[in-house]
Amino acid sequence: MHVEWVPNRNSRPTILLRETWREGKKVKKRTLANLTDWPHEKIEALRRVLKGETLISPDKTFTIEQSLPHGHVEAILGTIKNIGLNKIISSKPKRVADLVIAMIAERLIHPSSKLATTRLWHTTTLAEELSVSDADENELYDALDWLLSNQNRIEKKLADKHLKDGCLVLYDVTSSYYEGNNCPLAQFGHDRDKKGKKIIVYGVLTDSEGCPVAVTVYPGNTGDPTTVTDQIEKLKKRFGLNHIVLVGDRGMITTTQIEKIKDVGGIGWITALRSSSIRELVEQRHIQMSLFDVSDFAEISSPDYPGERLVACYNPILADHRRKKRNELLEATEKKLNQIVNTVARRKRTPLSKAEIGKKVGAVINAYRMGKHFILNIEDGHFSYTRDQASIEQEEALDGIYVIRTSEQTISSSDIIRYYKNLSQVERIFRTLKGIDLLVRPIWLRTTNHVKAHIFLCMLAYYVEWHMRGALAPLIFHDEDIDRKTRHPVRPAKPSESAKEKKTKKLTPYGLPVHSFSTLLAHLGTRCRNRCRVASDEKSPAFYLLTEPTPVQKMALQLLKL
Repeated sequence: MHVEWVPNRNSRPTILLRETWREGKKVKKRTLANLTDWPHEKIEALRRVLKGETLISPDKTFTIEQSLPHGHVEAILGTIKNIGLNKIISSKPKRVADLVIAMIAERLIHPSSKLATTRLWHTTTLAEELSVSDADENELYDALDWLLSNQNRIEKKLADKHLKDGCLVLYDVTSSYYEGNNCPLAQFGHDRDKKGKKIIVYGVLTDSEGCPVAVTVYPGNTGDPTTVTDQIEKLKKRFGLNHIVLVGDRGMITTTQIEKIKDVGGIGWITALRSSSIRELVEQRHIQMSLFDVSDFAEISSPDYPGERLVACYNPILADHRRKKRNELLEATEKKLNQIVNTVARRKRTPLSKAEIGKKVGAVINAYRMGKHFILNIEDGHFSYTRDQASIEQEEALDGIYVIRTSEQTISSSDIIRYYKNLSQVERIFRTLKGIDLLVRPIWLRTTNHVKAHIFLCMLAYYVEWHMRGALAPLIFHDEDIDRKTRHPVRPAKPSESAKEKKTKKLTPYGLPVHSFSTLLAHLGTRCRNRCRVASDEKSPAFYLLTEPTPVQKMALQLLKL
């Protein structure tokens, strides 16, 4: 007897159990059963029995004692080793360094508190891989203390690797809200998270491509410009750089800070002018719309900025966006103000006082920040307003115009604009740190040192993610073909054809699904490491079997050079 597949032209093949014998020179067959509806595994088992093979149930061969997600751990630890971060953290193997690496990896897999970390890394192979299964949260806090005490050394090694004399350095500052009242660093300040809580300020230095090199933590009431002096000292003294070009936004590198930079020497800078300074240039007729008749940018000069270069830029798309947004805010403000006008008019018996009306109007003005464009008339029992058309037209004249200010004399105007726009790479770090990937916030740690170490740890985790994103670009929604060095300096960046195709088809050129970084990491985690043992011998040594990688996992490991 044997199993035979009989092909059908327009449908699936028929699977038959047949008996075959020979009569003289003729071979005859007899169908014993139709197996077409049988599952494939059952048919395959029957076929093997008929061939005389001995079948053994997998349950009787070996048992799987444990199955843990492993693929994402393999990818992260492999990347840490490939980029040399483990050697940067500690040149010699030691447990405290393994604990730091484990916390960095866990930050990418399951960002959580230190207590939760000691629970969660047992749900993957991470604790086993780094031999930290027995660590508790107190040991992690000790490891944070060790990390902070070695921060200067680690940052120096990162700077030696990514920065050199004459290079471009990007710098920006952000803040994260703090839960509780225990840490002296937590103060009320410029709350970018809009939570109304105490905050902690931190600034990040990166290379020209946005790869993080160093981070400094400040009290929440620290102004952004006052942090620049510390960064210059770090670049000059700790990193030993004699000449670099520091790129910071207009709220960071102010005129006051520029004077301090000049006193230090060896530090160039690229920043932008505030709107008030741009308005002065327009009023002095240093900036006129005719400048942009031929090109979107033009170099100008002003006696108010001796020895400096000013590059004026005009983006019509940005101008339209700002004009539309202003009109929407003006209309929204007028709608609220009209409600107050009607409320005041209705209160005849007990008129609202001037203070009560002012409080209501102030809430509206502060909400939409359009107070500068309205003329208000507030008296006891009376409120009226009109638009300040002169103020609106004055602001409209600046729509779409921005001016880059720099000390550099040899860099082309187009490159100066591109370098300033590269600050978006630092903003991407902040989005990742505070978004869904690393969750630097909310900050619960109690001591100043632990908060500083926590933020430094998150920066190191992003350092790993930055390298992984670059390697995994073909598999994620990332435009690997965009050229930041040659794209138009002023116009909005346009995605490459490959990026458009990725976004439209949701497939790579190889037909694999395109992921975000987080979903790709989760998919890698479905590759498990199984601890097995021979079923017939309880004392037999355990052995490990890895799940066969899917096509996406296989390509990801290849891209990561693992």
